[in-house]
Amino acid sequence: MSSRRDFIKKGGLALAGITITKDIAASKATISSNPFLSSSNFISKRPKQSERKFISDSVEAKIAEVKNDIADPELAWLFENCYPNTLDTTVTHKLINGKPDTFVITGDINAMWLRDSTAQVWPYLPLTHDDKKLRDLIAGVINRQTKCILIDPYANAFNDGPTGSYWDSDETEMKPELHERKWEIDSLCYPVRLAYGYWKTTGDTSLFDDDWKRATKLIYKTFIERQRKENLGPYKFGRKTSWQLDTLAGGGYGNPVKPVGLICSMFRPSDDATTFSFLVPSNFFAVKTLRQLTELFGEVVQNKNTAFDFMMLGDEIEEALQKYALAEHLDFGKMFPYEVDGFGNKLFMDDANVPSLLSLPYLDAVDMNDEIYRNTRKFLFSENNPYFFKGKAGEGIGGPHAGFGKIWNLSIIMRGLTSNNETEILSCIKTLKSIHANTGFMHESFDKDDASKFSRSWFAWANTLFGEFIIKVHSETPQLLKTKF
Repeated sequence: MSSRRDFIKKGGLALAGITITKDIAASKATISSNPFLSSSNFISKRPKQSERKFISDSVEAKIAEVKNDIADPELAWLFENCYPNTLDTTVTHKLINGKPDTFVITGDINAMWLRDSTAQVWPYLPLTHDDKKLRDLIAGVINRQTKCILIDPYANAFNDGPTGSYWDSDETEMKPELHERKWEIDSLCYPVRLAYGYWKTTGDTSLFDDDWKRATKLIYKTFIERQRKENLGPYKFGRKTSWQLDTLAGGGYGNPVKPVGLICSMFRPSDDATTFSFLVPSNFFAVKTLRQLTELFGEVVQNKNTAFDFMMLGDEIEEALQKYALAEHLDFGKMFPYEVDGFGNKLFMDDANVPSLLSLPYLDAVDMNDEIYRNTRKFLFSENNPYFFKGKAGEGIGGPHAGFGKIWNLSIIMRGLTSNNETEILSCIKTLKSIHANTGFMHESFDKDDASKFSRSWFAWANTLFGEFIIKVHSETPQLLKTKF
């Protein structure tokens, strides 16, 4: 059992997903074993309007617009349930000292991941231009993320205040504000992605205050420390657990690496420990992050020296990726491995959590038509990828976090988001429609042969990302939504 699900079980937080949708039982939607629901069953599974955490008129308008163009009633119903799920159920928005502040839980865990919180609100960014209320909500997420980084740049998840955590006994420098302290590169990349996207969408530069500048400089400092050029650095982590990937080898420092300019990520975006600490997709993401910081400090902050520092570090990591993060596969030619260690060891796999090898074009870290990415993508959806599963319920990528035969919904959504092949996109939509197990929502993972065996009934990232996927299809290939599956 993964650490997240173990926490839910022991902390009793699984009940939260039930209470959020308590009005579902009052509706007349029948949940049956029949995989083909009739149109009369497609009653919204959103909380009653009075119980929603946040309401955006522009989001409601987008739901109506897209739903109107979806021919399949079940798919339209899924979109309506999933796209607003983050706003409906996970955000707490307020003003603190006159500034917007937004705390975003993942769903069934009452904590804010820097990664998840960005991914959960990202699909709403295009609507902020004409929606001040929504713009303030996302500005609040950025402000809260800034505070989190200043508390501890090595933490992946935070409490809403100094409440302490189930993981306080972890052998690392825990603070009462931290929910968990697993060092993952992407935890510092996602807040920059959100801030940069917010700036590009709204033109608002008011968030880039002294606190934000201190936080971004702390990102730079942490990246430098995690290159391990001088020593092992200040971070170590241990946990008393029977789950192998929930703690670190090497006395809490992870397996050895050769300092070559890449950044060590002790944990993957799944919160599982890395095998080889140079996590390739996360290093690509770091390069993109440093490019964005270079632009922000050059154009907005107007600090050319710091912008130059960001640029040089990005160049160094990019050069190291070209040298150490390419491999010749026996069947697929030159491709990207998932992890390397600088000594020549390479791990051929992918994990469904983002950043993944699959997601690199989605993160604008690698071009979709790049030959090496295309070779890698062929590998990802083949039996050569040990975490690609195919069964009666569907096919997709999983990872050690959920176990063998468990496909992550995120991987199917991401496959669609990174494809320009209409047949492949349609196949992803068809699968996603068929695996919600009559719940009306996306989940964390499902059994390859039986979608009713799923994990995490309330996982807002997967729900909102599904909405993002459908909106992308609606914008770029709307004719596909005229299909009845």
